[in-house]
Amino acid sequence: MSGENDLIKLYSGRILALAADIPHLGQLDAPMARVKKRSPLCGSAVTVDLNVENGQVSAYAQDVKACALGQAAAAVTGGAIIGRTLPELEAARDELRSMLKDAGPVPVAPFDGFEVLEPARDYKNRHASILLSIEAACEAMTQALQADCA
Repeated sequence: MSGENDLIKLYSGRILALAADIPHLGQLDAPMARVKKRSPLCGSAVTVDLNVENGQVSAYAQDVKACALGQAAAAVTGGAIIGRTLPELEAARDELRSMLKDAGPVPVAPFDGFEVLEPARDYKNRHASILLSIEAACEAMTQALQADCA
């Protein structure tokens, strides 16, 4: 029974509130890059569209089909991504991965909202879903920068 109670605690009110209010839902009309990432383990999927101007994310949209944890992570990503550079996104991705897998510290601002997902450390089967949005954003940003330079 304690495992079930722990899982119930994992889906805290803060996580559910984030999952219910994901910024930038939808698609961009003409994105510089579109990336879809899927977690084979749970079937969660995120599609990210973004545009870049002067090396920073200037427009962002996301389609999120994920569990509440993946939705909460997408909400944090969406709330912090406008104006970010590729190195900032990659740092946030690496810090989130470390927080989940290695009990590392919470990512730095503006991605410190990932702190709400710290309890998911013990649920390795949820890590891929949590990482989807930031990984897709990094991949899309890389593609957009390459397209911008071409």
